[in-house]
Amino acid sequence: MKTIQPMTRPRKPAETDLVAQLSQRVIGQPSAIQAIVPYVQMFQAGLAPEGRPVGIFLLLGPTGTGKTKTVEALAEILHGSDRMMIKVDCGEFQMEHEVAKLIGAPPGYLGHRETQPMLTQQKLNSVASEKCGLSIVLFDEIEKAAPSMTRLLLGVLDKALLRLGDNTSVNFERSLIFLTSNLGAREMLKEIQPDFGFLAGRPGERGDVVRKLQSIGLNAVRRKFSPEFVNRVDAVITYQPLEAASLEAILEQQIDQLQQHISNRLGPRAFRLDVPEASRELLLKLGTSREYGARELNRTIHRRITQPLAAMVAASQIEPGARVRIDPDPSGDGLEIHVVDAAAESAAARPAILIVDDNQELLRFLEHLMACSGWKLLTAESAAAAQLLVARERPDAALIDYFLPDGTGVNLGVRLRKRNPDLPVLIMSGLDLSAEDQASCERHGFVVLQKPFLASEIVQELQTRLSAAAPVTQAA
Repeated sequence: MKTIQPMTRPRKPAETDLVAQLSQRVIGQPSAIQAIVPYVQMFQAGLAPEGRPVGIFLLLGPTGTGKTKTVEALAEILHGSDRMMIKVDCGEFQMEHEVAKLIGAPPGYLGHRETQPMLTQQKLNSVASEKCGLSIVLFDEIEKAAPSMTRLLLGVLDKALLRLGDNTSVNFERSLIFLTSNLGAREMLKEIQPDFGFLAGRPGERGDVVRKLQSIGLNAVRRKFSPEFVNRVDAVITYQPLEAASLEAILEQQIDQLQQHISNRLGPRAFRLDVPEASRELLLKLGTSREYGARELNRTIHRRITQPLAAMVAASQIEPGARVRIDPDPSGDGLEIHVVDAAAESAAARPAILIVDDNQELLRFLEHLMACSGWKLLTAESAAAAQLLVARERPDAALIDYFLPDGTGVNLGVRLRKRNPDLPVLIMSGLDLSAEDQASCERHGFVVLQKPFLASEIVQELQTRLSAAAPVTQAA
């Protein structure tokens, strides 16, 4: 998919919005996202095929690369919750007789009335929503299921119909079906990180690795499943090993989620996390690897950060609104947590202004303008870069262009407000905002500066907003 320049048109198509939303949640797998989104668009446009599911996807690839995360993220975007889907753990259906739990026992068998099928029309309809009528069904680790399950699924994948034990039918025409699998995972790990021979310790070119992983995955699928089963799958998607930049972005995402969790659970007793670069590098070292991706990262953060923070909160060692800094310990193998003196910190700090704009000429002009005002500058050219920056620095105000390469300035402003509810946000735009974004600006109190504008107008607006926020900061 080609990159869309933000100033070519005032409104982006819905497909680009869905790609952007999925890309924020599923990092490092653009080809997988671009393969799935068109099927959602077909359903939303009313052009999905009749008599079969909207889309059928087999997701392959090394562990920890985001296969299940993709399905959960899609459910969250379409329905508002990552639990709005039917998930079938195929590891629970390894024996032939266990498959009966999916469709229920037929009449005449002992326990017929007591055996309720897992897949019914009512359950399938319950995971759709008013926002989107598309149901999502996930068969996780399909290779572990008994062969009778794949035979049972042939009718679902071909005609979108599943016959239950009581002779009623379930219609999957308004469903997306995902099958995840670890087929070929061991061979993929050997390809990613050879442990012997001339290639040991020497990573190959990414393009070659991608092609080899796809070939390994497809060969493993063809060995495991029958041709008629494979031919009913719309897309076999091989997830790629995560690069260093993707792992860093996932870490930023999880630290941000931890900060939101602290704010949501503790409310007025919440505090702010400060995780410097050295600590982030240590977390990546402890929680990620080329072989296992980001699988251990969440557990590492939970064990190294969340649990010690919980102990400190329970012992009343962290004051509400405090800044908690997480640094490597002297040994360099662990982390130590300490509370920063907020009063001394605020007295020495200069106001920091976050500027987000992909126009480099305007960015340089604004940098010069802010420097002359004695303010500290934080600059970014995209929403993703801004969020990475804000995870390390705490701006006192944000000046954001309306059109960004990966979203709108209004959406970014809303996300920044979740991190800092008192942050003044100014939106720069050369065109009229959409009705939805205009309403969002009014709801959140964002200032909208229409281009062209004078440099003095920016300085005056920032000074006004910073002075208005100063008493609140002092009161805190």
